[in-house]
Amino acid sequence: MSILAVILALYVAAGVVIGIAFVLFGVTHVLSYPVTVTIGARILLLPGSALLWPFVLGRWLKSRNRR
Repeated sequence: MSILAVILALYVAAGVVIGIAFVLFGVTHVLSYPVTVTIGARILLLPGSALLWPFVLGRWLKSRNRR
């Protein structure tokens, strides 16, 4: 297995873990006002949050410092 494949696998694994955690716990904290997020919306947010997990994690951490 090449090193590029290992790096890609680690990126995907981290993305899945952070994406699921964000969809379950963080999505309501990132929004500027309290709103309920439906299960359907969470399912739609999961692929994007898993793919763009460094940006999602950064925004999630910023929102935690705001409060």
